[in-house]
Amino acid sequence: MNQLQSIPSSSDDDSGSMNTARQSAGQSQISADSGNSMPMVPAFEDSRHWHDVFWLGIFLLHLVLVGLALGILGLNRFRKKDRLNIDRYTYKFLGNQADLTEDYWPLYAIAAGVGTFLGWAWLLLLGSRANQMMKISVHILTTYLAVLSVLCFWGKMVFWGVTFAIGSGLQFLYIMSVIDRLPFTMLVLQRAVKMVWRFPNVMRIACAFMVIMCLWLGLWSFGAAGVVASSIGDGGRWWLLVVLSVSLFWTGAVLCNTVHVVVSGMVFLVLIHGGQEAESMPRNPLMQSLRYAVTTSFGSICYGSLFTAAIRTLRWEIRGFRSKIGNNECLLCCVDFLFHLVETLVRFFNKYAYVQIAVYGKSFNHSARDAWELFQSTGVEALIAYDCSGAVLLMGTLLGGLITGTCAAILTRVKHSDRVIMMGSTAVLLGMILVGLAMVVVESAVTSIYICYAEDPLLIHRWDPEFFNQMSEMLHERLQHRSSRGTQVLNRDVNRPRDHVQEPIPI
Repeated sequence: MNQLQSIPSSSDDDSGSMNTARQSAGQSQISADSGNSMPMVPAFEDSRHWHDVFWLGIFLLHLVLVGLALGILGLNRFRKKDRLNIDRYTYKFLGNQADLTEDYWPLYAIAAGVGTFLGWAWLLLLGSRANQMMKISVHILTTYLAVLSVLCFWGKMVFWGVTFAIGSGLQFLYIMSVIDRLPFTMLVLQRAVKMVWRFPNVMRIACAFMVIMCLWLGLWSFGAAGVVASSIGDGGRWWLLVVLSVSLFWTGAVLCNTVHVVVSGMVFLVLIHGGQEAESMPRNPLMQSLRYAVTTSFGSICYGSLFTAAIRTLRWEIRGFRSKIGNNECLLCCVDFLFHLVETLVRFFNKYAYVQIAVYGKSFNHSARDAWELFQSTGVEALIAYDCSGAVLLMGTLLGGLITGTCAAILTRVKHSDRVIMMGSTAVLLGMILVGLAMVVVESAVTSIYICYAEDPLLIHRWDPEFFNQMSEMLHERLQHRSSRGTQVLNRDVNRPRDHVQEPIPI
């Protein structure tokens, strides 16, 4: 595959990239129609080298240290106040009446059960009711945030009321900016679910990782409950909970992305070999993918999990806002600066790197760069920019987290009304991670479909000819849109000096 810089993200280069993208798309179409070409099959069974070992060590060291801290914090208040005499080191920060760990630990257990139930219910309904689940993810989240804002104002929690109100407004603006993309997004999600549900072993892997996450959450919630029950003032407890939440986010992201690597590797192999029963299919591909994910590629997963989610979310928001600016050149200039900065980061931190990691065993940055250059050289980046499937799945994950947090907050308010916000906010993160472990199965299939389409559209054509035709039609439409947009920008730049030419002043 020629690594050509054909479809840059900026509108200034869109017109110049059109010809290369059309040629690539045309060659792919011919390949799919003729059926004579075969894509390069990766040597999946070859030995692999370890990558990003430094980040693997950092993650494992972090788990050990945080695990010890969680055990100490939870045990200090378990069945006896100040069992380990830690309060003598924090007497300067005392500001609350101390409770016991078991006062809050069962509430976290209930929240974990709610999050697990929501995750699998969401995935099951997405498989059978994709259209309805799309509407729920898109519209109910905005309404739910607005309702939470009203309830917070009613409970005199002004800060959280304002926060939820701003979140509801931003969610509404984002939906309005991408509403024309939702039909294609729904199509991609339906095909991804169709692909995933053909492999029950993949679902078992996701279930196993959810059990592992629940085991870690048992320890994490034990320590977090000890922090909430401690006699330290609100400021100190919030700082401890923030540190523990960052740790939980990283751990949850690592497990989610490990599932991502396993599932995407399996889906890619099935597509590239023409089916799970093909003779050329490696032996036990799922177990081999799992073995690579938790050994040689685990350092790359730990590294990418630190940054990918935040950069991807920021990119979605900027893209949605940028498409609705219009002719406000000052604002467009500022947004373009942020856009190019984020696009540079996306080149080295994107979720499509996990497919390259799964199939070729590369390092994370190498995988992310190769995947992005592949998309740009084939024009598929225009299709990815138009697709909102990742954002829709994130909305479902966030909605599941908010429902989990609401349940925990309601239960906490019964006996501990002063700890509602602490329990509710941490339970939101807990619920998002558990729901995200179910959602990542679908997202993995989406990323694999795009990688395969960029590698050789014959793979998608062989799997689902109707879906291939719909993707090709949408790709052609998006390339035309970018070409016309680049022409408009070029014409505006050419004509601008003529409007500002001043007549010579006679002396």
